[in-house]
Amino acid sequence: MPEKKTLERASKSKRAGKSASTQAGAFVKQQVDHIREGKHGAKSARQAIAIGLSEARRAGVKLKTPKKGAATEATRKKAVQDTKAAHRTKKSPSTELKAKRSAVATRLLKRESTKAALPKAMLD
Repeated sequence: MPEKKTLERASKSKRAGKSASTQAGAFVKQQVDHIREGKHGAKSARQAIAIGLSEARRAGVKLKTPKKGAATEATRKKAVQDTKAAHRTKKSPSTELKAKRSAVATRLLKRESTKAALPKAMLD
C-alpha cells in the first residue's frame, strides 16, 4: 500500500498536468527509499522500478501497458491486472493473518540485499 505522502505527491503532479510517468515517479521513489531503509529488498534496480510502476497502476495512475516487444507477456499481463485492480475494492485479511504474514515477511527481508537501491545500481 502506498504511503499517504506518495499518493499526495502523485495527485499533485496530476493536477499540475504532468505526464503519467511523472506521476508514477513518486511511487518508484518510494520503493527505492524503502529498499534503502531495509523495509524490503530487490534483486535489481529494475525490479524496484517495476514494483513502483505496479503500485502506481494499482493506485490509479493511467500508465499504458508495455508494448508487445518491450516486455514479456507475463509483465504485460501483470500491467493489465494492476490497471483492473485500481477499479475495484478489496477486503483486507483478518488481523491474525496480517500479523503472521508480517512476521514471515520480516524474516525473509532480513536475507534480502539492499544493493538494488545503491546510487550506482540506479544508473544502469
